[in-house]
Amino acid sequence: MLIEVSRRRFLKGAVALSIYGATNSFGDDRKDFKLPPFTTKTSTKQEKNIPYLCNMCRNKCAGFARVNEEGIVTKLDPNPYFPKSRNMLCPKGNSGIQALYDPDRLKYPLIRVGKRGEGKYKRVTWDEANEYIKDKLVEILEKEKDNRSTIAFCNGEGFEKDEMIRFFGGKIGSANFIDEGSICLNTRLGAYILTVGTVGEPDVEGSDYVIFAGANRLESLITPESVELARKRNGKVVVLDPRYTVSASKADVWLPIKPGTDLAFVLSMIYVGLKEDLYKKDIVKKHFKDFDEFKELILKERYTPCWAESKCYIEADKIESIAREFFKAKNPLFYPGRRSVGSRNDFQFRRAMALLNALAGSLDREGGIIYGKSLKAPNIEVNEPFYANAEGRFDLKGIAYGSNKAGSWLNFREQVLNDTAPYRVRAMFVRKHNIMQGIPNIKKTKRMLEKMDLVVVIDTMPSDTAMMADVILPECTYLEREDLVVAFNKLEPSLALRNQTIKPLYESRSLHDILKDLGNKLSKPLFEVSKKYDEDLQDSIKEIGEEKAFKEGGYELSQWYKKSVSQRNREFIVKTYGKEAYESLKKRGVWYPNIDKYHKETENNYYEYYPKDKRYYSTKSDYKVNCKLPKMKKYGLDEFPRWRDEYDYVVPKGKFRMITGRTVYNTQSATANNEMLRDIYKTNHLWINEKTAKKLGIKLGDEVEVKSSIGKVRIKAYPTNKIAPEMLFFAHGFGVSSKEMNYAYRNGASDNEIIEDKMERSYGDAIMNETNVEIRKI
Repeated sequence: MLIEVSRRRFLKGAVALSIYGATNSFGDDRKDFKLPPFTTKTSTKQEKNIPYLCNMCRNKCAGFARVNEEGIVTKLDPNPYFPKSRNMLCPKGNSGIQALYDPDRLKYPLIRVGKRGEGKYKRVTWDEANEYIKDKLVEILEKEKDNRSTIAFCNGEGFEKDEMIRFFGGKIGSANFIDEGSICLNTRLGAYILTVGTVGEPDVEGSDYVIFAGANRLESLITPESVELARKRNGKVVVLDPRYTVSASKADVWLPIKPGTDLAFVLSMIYVGLKEDLYKKDIVKKHFKDFDEFKELILKERYTPCWAESKCYIEADKIESIAREFFKAKNPLFYPGRRSVGSRNDFQFRRAMALLNALAGSLDREGGIIYGKSLKAPNIEVNEPFYANAEGRFDLKGIAYGSNKAGSWLNFREQVLNDTAPYRVRAMFVRKHNIMQGIPNIKKTKRMLEKMDLVVVIDTMPSDTAMMADVILPECTYLEREDLVVAFNKLEPSLALRNQTIKPLYESRSLHDILKDLGNKLSKPLFEVSKKYDEDLQDSIKEIGEEKAFKEGGYELSQWYKKSVSQRNREFIVKTYGKEAYESLKKRGVWYPNIDKYHKETENNYYEYYPKDKRYYSTKSDYKVNCKLPKMKKYGLDEFPRWRDEYDYVVPKGKFRMITGRTVYNTQSATANNEMLRDIYKTNHLWINEKTAKKLGIKLGDEVEVKSSIGKVRIKAYPTNKIAPEMLFFAHGFGVSSKEMNYAYRNGASDNEIIEDKMERSYGDAIMNETNVEIRKI
């Protein structure tokens, strides 16, 4: 058939709608691209199956896109060759076809003609858009005397984030790059790296005793380890979560822990292990630093199960028995997760978790945290200019560790708003990062963008952030481009390639082509600004001449883009791994050593990728476990994981603790407009304890107002016994304010309209789940 449609309702309705959905003020019927009539008849024409990597969430599952002769993607199937996704696509992955054919997607470049945030734009050519950006940047850099850090830039999670860093950080010279880490998992990553030297890779399948805290794997991310969680027969699974989630329903034990008290639970487990000599003494002797001081602290503070019960409200005998079972298990694993309940002690919680895993012998072995082996990926070297007037970043001031690569959104925004930064930030380039919806306290983010002289958004959708832009540049979707080859997995290492399945629709472009043309437009004009203010450049011109100083100094901004991504991939893969590896990546989307020998189907739709004796369970690493972080003391923070009274769970009378998270049917706000997913999970609802709801006269579907110190939202109620009486929950990724997203506009409530912008001080991360709110029935 010309357009193949599943019998399932969500596919049937959504594909038809995506192809024939009404256009909006941002798009028109593309006259040079005519889709064939919709039909359910079987097609006799030849179709191709092209391997790709999904981009509907961070998991990067592999699939095959079925493309017909008219160049239309008619179906997405899972890829059985990829060890990471193991022949699976979740609902978000299946809905990628809707992201491709979304009638609301950005189709061509736009320049703002109304007030910022008003949503009024005119269609322009790519050259006109780049000319506008060039003129504004020259004006801005003249004002700031060539301080390149006046141009901030951000990019959410994804393969091409490094492209943005190379271009805006390396070539243009800004120090102010910020990504999603400070509103996601910087504390977890930092805690593991500082404590045990690496983040590692959890081997859930090989574990016989797994504890999940802050990791709702069966709803937030569908991955092989999640399936193993549900299919376990010989092991034990313990889930700590304030809500009774799908993951909790699959566990042997669900512990309804209070938000922000996971640290107390882990400290108590460590106490039991140390007090009863259950920990691995040989590992401590070989790998631990400052262990005696750490042990003395834990025992002296008396972090007993009884003490932990008073903090997290889990019975002492349960904590005690779980601690003993964990230490005595053959392959125990306290799953690292992504983030817990977004508390101020999250960094210390992750540190304690890493130490617990180390004490139980769960590092560098089967069923624990795998260090493993990675295949070599492209190492990009670009000649970067040195800008003498470019100042350093300022958003890590007052933060113990932070991340020069990721930054701190809350600290950055606050200093820009209050004019406390050492210089003005006048421009911001935003790609794949809906900061209007993603950062707590939306009003502040709006005010920050309003202060900018130039805001450029590179995106596929007219998001809330795009509506704050001066210039909008339409990027093509992941199905319309090839990206640089990427190395995956440490247990079963492989290479995977995102192949282009069809050419970019409308006037959208890949980031590679966007930056190439922008670089060509900006190179000489920005170089002219540097010539006026950069004394080092002036000296270089006197010494070797202007033309040579320009070329050898790296001022040609599009230098990296002279070869296509496809050319770069072919050259690297063939040179490093051989022609057969390249052919496998183009045909299967995946390659790893001995793929033809190792890969086999073991049962219906289940595959083996590496024989067990060939997997990299242990690298015999001489790792070090740092119990103590002396640098923390300089910032008034604890050198060892410990409990402070300020961490206590307290909800004032008459208020509720607001907690947030997401479902398997959405990826933050990125999928808010996806009609396939909205057909399954139409909107978010307020989880409220059913007894509490009854007292307040609130019934299923009633509209209620949720109010915090910074704002209020309206949302429909879902009374349930799956949440404690003093807590409320609703899923993130809804409540979009952009009128150009017809399916998402004002659908549900946005959590960041009411989440207070509190910040922890180890990495400058946002504290997402310590906001107390009031509710009333409307």
